[in-house]
Amino acid sequence: MSSSDSTPLSDRRFHEKVIVVTGAGGNFGRDGCLYFAQCGAKVVGMDLNPATLEETKALVQEKTKADIFVTTCNVTETASVQTAVDAAVQHFGRIDLLWNNAGYQGHITPTLDYDPNDFAMVMNINVTGMFIVLQTVAKQMVKQQQQTSSGGPYAIVNTSSVAGLRGTPAMVAYASSKAAVLAMTVSTSKDLAPHNIRVNAISPALIGPGYMWDRQNELHAQSGSPYFAKDPETVAQNKINGVPMKRLGSVEEVINSVAFLLSDDASYTTGTNLVVDGGMSSGLRC
Repeated sequence: MSSSDSTPLSDRRFHEKVIVVTGAGGNFGRDGCLYFAQCGAKVVGMDLNPATLEETKALVQEKTKADIFVTTCNVTETASVQTAVDAAVQHFGRIDLLWNNAGYQGHITPTLDYDPNDFAMVMNINVTGMFIVLQTVAKQMVKQQQQTSSGGPYAIVNTSSVAGLRGTPAMVAYASSKAAVLAMTVSTSKDLAPHNIRVNAISPALIGPGYMWDRQNELHAQSGSPYFAKDPETVAQNKINGVPMKRLGSVEEVINSVAFLLSDDASYTTGTNLVVDGGMSSGLRC
């Protein structure tokens, strides 16, 4: 989905639900905020970058009449996340859903040359940060249950990646972090099931077109890895050739999958990783 596309306004699955979206200043997060707002949800957008966060807020307010609340948040700092969650609850009264989407790609560099400091940063944001957000929001959900006779159901979706399944060359930090997210999803889904909280993951791959798709192909071409051509356009075509459906996925298709996992349509689904990659990694999952 692009910000100019329409969303089915008849979708009532999220009407009056309070959803937190982290990484709300990025492409996925921004379009996700718009999607859920158009579905009647009360949206809380969180991001480290206040400028892009305000852009998301302005877009949602321009396109919808929904109430969107935004707050800056450093996912790697427990106090910052707690402050953001408290502010969201003060504004809307509760939290029903979480799209745990903030992340950092890190360098695209072969293993022998990879900077350990960047590796640590990727893991801190993508793994520790994701856990801090998940834990803080889950504690709020449990608190809500304890305060009411019938709290929930609640749902969380963590953004992982096909890189965590197949180990993309020259992206050792990112791939490692997303593999950790998958393990985190399964473990926390078991711990939180008794609290009426479902936890699932989404693993996209080859989503485009757009700046991020083009930029990643440029960086892969420049990486020096023998697995990538030196021409970005050739890199892009080779990737698409490896997809059984022979095309890129769209942001809309990713958000639709996130929406399914967050909705009551997936009420008996937890601890699952939904792969959105046109069949590219299907052989790894047989």
